[in-house]
Amino acid sequence: QVQLVESGGGSVPVGGSVRLSCQVSRNNYCNHDLNWYRQGPGSEREFVAGILADGSTRYLDSNEGRFAITWDNFKNTLDLQINNLRPEDTAMYYCNAVGLESFRALGPGSAMRVRCEAVDAWGQGTLVAVSQ
Repeated sequence: QVQLVESGGGSVPVGGSVRLSCQVSRNNYCNHDLNWYRQGPGSEREFVAGILADGSTRYLDSNEGRFAITWDNFKNTLDLQINNLRPEDTAMYYCNAVGLESFRALGPGSAMRVRCEAVDAWGQGTLVAVSQ
C-alpha cells in the first residue's frame, strides 16, 4: 500500500550539509503523517522530524534550527535538510509513514470512497556519515 525509498546519504564533513529524500509511493487520496527517524551506531532509533497530515511540522527539541523537513507534492518526496552537520548526526536515516484507517470521498458529488489502510511503513534507510 505504501512504499518508501530513501536516498541522498553519504560521507559529509563536519559543518557541511546534506539533503535526504524519501520517495513515497501510495494512494494519492490517502493522507499520512510522514517522519524521519535516525539510528546511530550502538544507539536506539530516535525521531528527527515529521510532517502531520494537516501540513504541520515538528522536530527534535534539540534541533536548534539545523533541520528542515519538506514535502514535495509534485515529486511525492519527503525531504530532510540538515545543516551544520555534527559527528553525532552520523546515523542511518529512515523514512516513516503513519496513518489510521480512513475512508475518503472522491470528487464533488461522488458517492464513491477510497479506503485508506492503516499504515506504519518504513524505508530501508540511507546512511549519513559525518567526518570529524
